[in-house]
Amino acid sequence: MNTKKNSTIAICLTAVLALSPVASFAQATTTFSGEAVALRANALGISLALSDTGPLAASGGNLNTSLASVNVLGLASADALKSTTSGSGTSSQSQSSVASLNLLSGLVIADVVKSNSSATCSGGQAAVSGNAELVGLVAAGQSVLVSNPNLAISLPGGISLVVNEQTSSPSGNTGSITVNALHVKGPSIDIVVASAQSGITCS
Repeated sequence: MNTKKNSTIAICLTAVLALSPVASFAQATTTFSGEAVALRANALGISLALSDTGPLAASGGNLNTSLASVNVLGLASADALKSTTSGSGTSSQSQSSVASLNLLSGLVIADVVKSNSSATCSGGQAAVSGNAELVGLVAAGQSVLVSNPNLAISLPGGISLVVNEQTSSPSGNTGSITVNALHVKGPSIDIVVASAQSGITCS
């Protein structure tokens, strides 16, 4: 009886020891986050999110989506809406873009609007980066040249425009960044064009 009991205990201990490295390995796996949206708007009683990849799985992978064109009269029109997000190895990256953009009946127009974001691991530490690329951006009739992140512009009607809006939170082995190429805000208006978020937690 004792021999059988001791054998059972030995088997249980062996199983625990065998599984322990697996559990430790699972905890040390790099995880990812990411999402890209070409056009998100809550304005004039309309709520929409177009060419939205949805959230990237923590295990990584690759998501992409596209839309030929959109035209919501008085709110927004654009062509060639594309969004991608992916994560593998030691990095995650997202990208979103639109062409021939027209917001709020010509208040903001641009030929090309694109955002890029990435989060990477190096030596167990997380680093993030991102940028916006804009061609032919015109706001309230004035050409806008993009330089530093988070350029704020006041527009008529109590509307504000933030160009190359960036928020990031790198901290130790975890980092995340969101780049909104354009963000229009005002009374009952919130429009984001070309949003790209990337995040990583390093093993």
